[in-house]
Amino acid sequence: MDELLAGYAAGSLSYPAQALVGAHLELSGRNRGYVSSLETLAGLDLEAAEPVALSDRDTALGAIFSTEDPFVGNLGSGSRESLSPVPALPRSLQAIIGTSLDDVAWKRLLPGVRECRFGEIDGCNTSLLWVRGGRALPSHTHHGAELTLVLQGGFSDDDGHFVTGDIAFADGDVDHKPIADKGEDCICFAVTAGRLELTGPIGRWFDPFIS
Repeated sequence: MDELLAGYAAGSLSYPAQALVGAHLELSGRNRGYVSSLETLAGLDLEAAEPVALSDRDTALGAIFSTEDPFVGNLGSGSRESLSPVPALPRSLQAIIGTSLDDVAWKRLLPGVRECRFGEIDGCNTSLLWVRGGRALPSHTHHGAELTLVLQGGFSDDDGHFVTGDIAFADGDVDHKPIADKGEDCICFAVTAGRLELTGPIGRWFDPFIS
C-alpha cells in the first residue's frame, strides 16, 4: 500500500489507478496525512531543482489546455439496473464513470452480479462491479495486478474484510472468492493490468462468456 500511495503522490501511476487512489483518499481519511507528507517532500525537492527552459513554451501550454478529456461520459452500453441508493461518486472517478451511478449501464454477468466496463484506459482495464448483498463471486485469479476500491457496502475474502473506501490488491499469486456483505449491495471500482481467470469448476465453464 505504501508503494501505491508513493506512486500517487509522485503522479507516476496509470490514469485510472491515480483516480482510484484519489477516490480512496476522498472516502477514507486513513492515509491522507501520509500522502500529504509525501507531496510536501516532493514539493521541497521540486523547489530545490534547477529550472529547465521550455523550447517552445506557448506551444506546450496550448497543447495542454486544448486537450479534451476522452473519458467524460463513457458509461458503456447495456440495460439499466435498479440499485440501492449510493452516495455521490468521488470526484476523482467522475471523469471515468460520470457523476452518478444512476446513469451507469450495467450488464448481467451472473445471477446477482452486474458489471460496467469502461474499456482500456492508459494500458489498464477499468470497470464497475455490483454484487448483491450476501452473493459470492466465483473463485478466480488474475493475469496481472488488480486494484479494487469499495464504493458501497463491503466484501470479504482470504485477505480480510474490505468496506467503503478500502483498496484491495490481487495478482497472479492470489486465488480468492470475494463474498459481499449481507444486507447491502457491494459496488466496487476495479483497475486491472490483465484479465481475470475463473478457477472453480463452475467458474471455468463461465470464463469464456465473461472475459
